[in-house]
Amino acid sequence: MDITHHAADQEFTVLRDGYTAELAYARPADGVIDFTHTFVDEGLRGQGVADELARTGLAFARENQLKVKTSCTFMHGFVKRHHDEYADILA
Repeated sequence: MDITHHAADQEFTVLRDGYTAELAYARPADGVIDFTHTFVDEGLRGQGVADELARTGLAFARENQLKVKTSCTFMHGFVKRHHDEYADILA
């Protein structure tokens, strides 16, 4: 899946078959990333796109040694379901 990171816009995006999906974030403090919003167009839903965006965002956080907050309901649920995998980077 082609996920693009737009650092200036603070988001990860997917564009496929004219449909888009995004994972937005904020940087509320040094060393912290807060995933604030996830959106997936109806044409991409049910294909695991949101999960891939979540994994990409969390990999970015780990690579950049950032602590993760999850204001986004989807991201909160995702890290809860995969807590063992991401516990080390949660704020």
